[in-house]
Amino acid sequence: MDMMEEFKQKFIEEAEELITNLEESILILEKNPKDQEQVQLIFRIMHTLKGNGGMFGFNKISEFTHNLESIYDFVRNGDMDVTTDLLNITLKAVDHLKVLLEVGDDLDTQTQETHYHYTSQIEQIISRKSGGTGPAPRGTSPARTIQTNNFHHGESAFSTYFISFKPNDYIFNNGTNPLYLMDEISTMGHAVAIPHFENVPEITSFEPTKCYTWWEVFISTKENRGNLADVFIFVEDDAIIEITEIADYDLFEEKAFNTYAEFLQTENQHADLKEIKKIIDNATEITDIPEILEESPGLEQTDKSDVPQLGDREIKKPKPKAESSISSIRVSSDKVDTLMNLVSEMVTVQARLSLFAEQNNIPELIAISENVQKLAKQLRDNAFSISLIPIGSILTRFQRLVRDLSNELGKKINFEIEGEETELDKTIIERITDPLLHIIRNCLDHGIEKPELRLEKGKPETGSILFKAYYSGSNVHIMVRDDGAGLDPERILSKAKKKGLIDESEILDRKQIFDLIFAPGFSTAEVVSDVSGRGVGMDVVNKKISEIRGEVLIESEIDKGTTMTIILPLTLSIIDGMQVQIDDEYYIIPLGAVHKIYSITGTTAEKAFDNVIVLEGEQLPFFNLRKEFEIGGRVPQKLEVLVVKYEHGMVGLIIDKVIGEYQTVLKPLGKHYKKQQFISGGTILGDGSVALVLDTNKIISKFSRKNTKPEDVK
Repeated sequence: MDMMEEFKQKFIEEAEELITNLEESILILEKNPKDQEQVQLIFRIMHTLKGNGGMFGFNKISEFTHNLESIYDFVRNGDMDVTTDLLNITLKAVDHLKVLLEVGDDLDTQTQETHYHYTSQIEQIISRKSGGTGPAPRGTSPARTIQTNNFHHGESAFSTYFISFKPNDYIFNNGTNPLYLMDEISTMGHAVAIPHFENVPEITSFEPTKCYTWWEVFISTKENRGNLADVFIFVEDDAIIEITEIADYDLFEEKAFNTYAEFLQTENQHADLKEIKKIIDNATEITDIPEILEESPGLEQTDKSDVPQLGDREIKKPKPKAESSISSIRVSSDKVDTLMNLVSEMVTVQARLSLFAEQNNIPELIAISENVQKLAKQLRDNAFSISLIPIGSILTRFQRLVRDLSNELGKKINFEIEGEETELDKTIIERITDPLLHIIRNCLDHGIEKPELRLEKGKPETGSILFKAYYSGSNVHIMVRDDGAGLDPERILSKAKKKGLIDESEILDRKQIFDLIFAPGFSTAEVVSDVSGRGVGMDVVNKKISEIRGEVLIESEIDKGTTMTIILPLTLSIIDGMQVQIDDEYYIIPLGAVHKIYSITGTTAEKAFDNVIVLEGEQLPFFNLRKEFEIGGRVPQKLEVLVVKYEHGMVGLIIDKVIGEYQTVLKPLGKHYKKQQFISGGTILGDGSVALVLDTNKIISKFSRKNTKPEDVK
């Protein structure tokens, strides 16, 4: 990939992030239309997309965003209010920007029609606001549209500014091209830009990645200083910028100023504000100006430290570029995946090293092995933290779904978010997004009632959906709760029997009844909805969550609402596990699930009534994994019980022996074992053998239905 392609790819990545931030800011602005901070942020994002889009060949994005920027220029200047219609067209435009970013300038017929449609709508808004003069030409905004060749004597609407722009030599590193900034300034009025090349070194020491040129600009414009400063808004930290308002000029002063600027441009001399004042004060005719210039020797040596403050001045200096100033970097997700794979392999090799050192009883090698193990754990934890991203990164999609769908369904919804800083493995985040979207869509379509029905039930007409993420041991819980109609267990049971999903005589507890909604093709909806699909959604949701070793729990009460809780592992690749043994086979149980370990005799396990034993005075339901896995062989006299967390209680798992903690690198079992229900994957032990990684929640769920009464598992 050549350098230009690399820059283009970087733009695409940054643009995706900017568009997401833009969508988020618009949704925030909708709740508080007077939030000037969000208006400024929206304008800045559009300004960045416009400039960078044109720079990297996304001209459609640049042109389209320019028109949007023009609208929000009206808003930030107080000339236009934030309305629902404005936000609607802006959000549609955001969706279109996503498409333009994906396809570039090569639009198919359908996209082209959509592009013209939205462009026309936006231009109509601009035209109405600017008095029917139509949209501003590209590179300006309506508030900045001026006639640069129509100066009238004594017209004070025009002001003249002096701009000094000195980029730091590293300004190219962030993709900035100073010439584009000069070009944008020139569209805002009658401008003369004077480049200076005295800092350009000899060819032998010239570095093409550095910027050696700086500029002085004189501009007569109707713009205020703030609008001029906005041109440099994204290079404030990478340049020294001075913007000085010289005065309000009439025709004579304008010509005097232009003559002086052209002289500097021709002679490549530095500007001196005192000389401008001298010309204006001493000249009575335009023909006097060259004479005065000839009497002003040594302009290039002028010391500007004592230049009088002729008007308001705004000076923006760059922040010092200390080595520690870079607090974060953008890294390709492929590189993160590679890092995690390498760390996984290192963990496996470290386990082999530890086993070899113990088997050969070499003290020095054992010490080295222990140090490598510590370093491997630290590196694993560090690499793992790099792969984590906050769940807030996908919440904008959910907020947008709630906004659009509630309007479509005629429902009022208050969408609350808690725990958006909770972090998950990026792979899990990617794979959980669609299931969460479907769950929220169901809350909106089937859960929350219409406003009039809610009022009849004595509820507030505005429904509530709470999205909450939080840590629980080694897992992350994502809860989606609504205060809608709730699930009717009797209706679900009746529907399941009617569809033949369960036997007529079968008795299920409340949890098992709610789990029936995950059966393929199951739906209690009387009318098929275009919103939630045709009853084939929740089984897919459950399947996708199971694929990432997750589990869905449902709690619901009629007319009070439904809570769906998704329990997820923090990561899919490396976990801390407890290595256990049953007969001659080794298994791994996630360490985060283990609460306590007890020793019992084989006789105690055999004599236990109804799979319940007493430990420390407490009754504990248990499952003997040797029996459940149908493993033969001699039962040891001494067994061990792993007490693991299950839902809101504890359950015991009886195994032969606990070997110890083990850093587990999870490997998939392959397509032939996809249908098994309680094995998360496999891992390679230090001796090269394979141990299966068990999912304790699914083991207990499966065996409790087969062996115990529902009330036995608490």
